[in-house]
Amino acid sequence: MKVARWVFRVAGIYGIVVTAPMFFLETQMAPGAVHPIFFYAWVSVNLCWQVLFLLVSTDPVRYRPMMVVSILEKAAAVVVVPWLCLSGRVGGMWVGAAGADLVLAVLFVAAHRATRGVPSQD
Repeated sequence: MKVARWVFRVAGIYGIVVTAPMFFLETQMAPGAVHPIFFYAWVSVNLCWQVLFLLVSTDPVRYRPMMVVSILEKAAAVVVVPWLCLSGRVGGMWVGAAGADLVLAVLFVAAHRATRGVPSQD
């Protein structure tokens, strides 16, 4: 269970450190965005996921079902970003971000397995 706590805590902190500054980087990250609301909505939702990861880290057994959804959240980027890059719609820097999401998805799977059969502390 310590592994699950550690994985989700690190993921949440890392995500906040990486995501929060994006609120001030629209012109660098999405220059000429026709609908900036989509950029800010994406950043906001992403930040909310980081808070969820921190919540899961507080009691991984209790919040184990949320781990599955967290894995899906990471897997989405792992699938979508390379596809967008290959189609020339996003730059290569996003592939690196998808690589980080792949690592976190694998760690989330490991955390999910580590909490299997562990009794709840409630």
